Amino acid sequence: MALSLEGKVALVTGGSSGIGRATAWYLPGKGQKLWWLMSRPMVGRKQFR
Repeated sequence: MALSLEGKVALVTGGSSGIGRATAWYLPGKGQKLWWLMSRPMVGRKQFR
């Protein structure tokens, strides 16, 4: 069974590194809108440019 993520919204915590970062990179390619939280926003900002 294929699960469609199209049009869904995801909230990812820990988006500046590790599993949170990998998830934040993966989900937008699946048609999701993404909100992510990170404790080190300057690190995350550099990674997502």
